[in-house]
Amino acid sequence: MAKGIEDIELSSKDRKDCEKFTSLFNQESNSDTSEDNVESIQKGVIIKINDNVVMIDIGHKTESRISIDEIKDDNGNFLFNIGDEIDLLVSKSNGRTKISHKQAKKQIKIREVIQELKAETNDLINKIIDVEIINKNRNGFSVKWKEKDIECFLPMRESAIKPDSKQKNIKVCITKINDNNIIVSRKRYFDVVNKNKKEKIKEILDATEPLKGEVVNITQFGIFVSIDGIEGLVHSSEMTHKNFVNPSSLYKVGDSVLVKVIKYDEEKQKLSLSIKALSKDPWEDIAEQLQVGYTIKAVVSSIQPYGAFIDAGNDIEGFLHITEIAWEKNIKKPQDYLKIGEEIDVEIIELDLSKKRLRVSLKKLTDKPFVQFSKKYKVGNVLKGSVATLTDFGAFIRFGNIDGLLHNEDLSWDKQKKCKDVLKLGDEVEVKITKINKENEEISLSAKALLESPVHIFNKEHKIGDVIKGDIVEIKDFGIFVKLNDSIDALIKNEDLYPLKKDELKLGDNIEASVAYIDLQNGKIRLSVKKLARKKEQDEIKNYNSDEKMTLGDILKDRLK
Repeated sequence: MAKGIEDIELSSKDRKDCEKFTSLFNQESNSDTSEDNVESIQKGVIIKINDNVVMIDIGHKTESRISIDEIKDDNGNFLFNIGDEIDLLVSKSNGRTKISHKQAKKQIKIREVIQELKAETNDLINKIIDVEIINKNRNGFSVKWKEKDIECFLPMRESAIKPDSKQKNIKVCITKINDNNIIVSRKRYFDVVNKNKKEKIKEILDATEPLKGEVVNITQFGIFVSIDGIEGLVHSSEMTHKNFVNPSSLYKVGDSVLVKVIKYDEEKQKLSLSIKALSKDPWEDIAEQLQVGYTIKAVVSSIQPYGAFIDAGNDIEGFLHITEIAWEKNIKKPQDYLKIGEEIDVEIIELDLSKKRLRVSLKKLTDKPFVQFSKKYKVGNVLKGSVATLTDFGAFIRFGNIDGLLHNEDLSWDKQKKCKDVLKLGDEVEVKITKINKENEEISLSAKALLESPVHIFNKEHKIGDVIKGDIVEIKDFGIFVKLNDSIDALIKNEDLYPLKKDELKLGDNIEASVAYIDLQNGKIRLSVKKLARKKEQDEIKNYNSDEKMTLGDILKDRLK
């Protein structure tokens, strides 16, 4: 878990180091520094090394000592031996003397860096540097200048750091240097940055020529461009005169671009830039060149799940919606029909100059599927298709990119069968075209037309006058229907019911009648109870007459004998 500034734990060694920097800072800040409160770099000789301390001769009457850790590296190896001369920071305060080898090394490096900086330039004040917070005490922070690997002091009153801040890496300005230390300020850094930013923004806003900038970040909605350290946004709508662009497809981080300032929000300090403002809007001249209905050549510039964008030339971009790619229904992937960079002919279906919108169609340049179908097929043709849709009233059979309707009543001679009960999506079905409606662009199909009609089969097995039985399945105003088998219902008209009484009949009653009419063309059969009754009556009379003649003959025969 990251620690806040207040949570930094200081070891006794780190606390002493920080106090050294505080002491140096206080010395620089107080003009009445006492001669008995001074520090200096001196040489000393190691005269003895014990388990925990090192005895040093620095030329005083008494020997001084340092911790044994001061002459070891990070791995615990000794850096010096008895008799070696080493650098020491000697601090005298209130009659007491303290020495440190490690502090001497730090001071020596600080002095070397300061001398180098002074040699490079005389103006070090307000120089911005990157530092890392190392330690903290009540007077300020010990920070490491990353580039030079030396420690500087950041006074508390100049830190602008909140107590609960977890920041470790910050930017500061050098505010004071001397031969021993460097004082920095974060507050001064903010002042310098704000001042520089205001000056740069004023220069940018006053510019009359295009400004050169560098792309520093790319997002889905645009690119951020840095102009002398000042960042501004070029929104995707301000990149080109095209309606839709993908910023990452046009630019990459580090690209150099020319921009124009179009807006500055002083309150939010947001700078809005434009690239397209530096070129003429091609839509100004398009009205004289293009009209709805024109066919133009275009290049596919990008493909999206919902369609494709086409480059019509002169930085004019149009949109080809997925429904305008082909006449085929339910296109899922435009890339199955188009390729980026492909040149295609398209028809303009919408041109809105006010909205800079150009919509085109690819399918309008080809015949509709219905026209193609009607040119290729005619009523009576038999062909195979696949079940595309199932409904309560039938099924739509697909032939390439067009559907025809197979109604339930045209599926089978069995009237009880329905398409959704016997077919499933994708099934191959052989059908006959029964109607092509050019006005409504509808195609009617029949599967039962390819099968022998039950009436034809009935006609082979029966003739007019045959007696047949069936159950009443329907009673109408004009008569009743009798079921002969699963596929055939025959009609008995009211006038053919005699001597039966219609009002005494009910569904399910078994009726006996004779075949009165077989309509092969329309698949209908009529029965007649009346004709059957008449036939029976005639047969009875015939039989009766035959019996009478036989009796008279017999009598005459006997008399002749």
